[in-house]
Amino acid sequence: MGREGDPRKATRTIAIDMSDTMRFTPAEVKVKQGDTVKFVVRNSGKTMHEMVIGTEEELRKHAELMKKHPGMEHDEPYMAHVQPGGKEEITWTFTQPGTFMYGCLIPGHWEAGMKGSIVVAVK
Repeated sequence: MGREGDPRKATRTIAIDMSDTMRFTPAEVKVKQGDTVKFVVRNSGKTMHEMVIGTEEELRKHAELMKKHPGMEHDEPYMAHVQPGGKEEITWTFTQPGTFMYGCLIPGHWEAGMKGSIVVAVK
């Protein structure tokens, strides 16, 4: 799918907003294979949200794990935990074409529909 990118080499910046309606705006992002994208992730809600990039299967499994261990701390380059009113950044290089996802894996959020898709086109 990809790897952590160097923010100084980002070819695009995409703003993502997270809200307490359990939605991401935008809900779909289109990039090209090889692009290094800086996601600026803002939480306009009053509760903690996160953005995690992965395949649908990876995100579904991780969401189940979060239900069992809700206080689980993790810090990976493909995720951003954003406090209410805050912002974080993820810089990612998309190395493979296909459709991937992003979601909020805080218990109940994924199930409520807090997810989006990333379509990576062949360069």
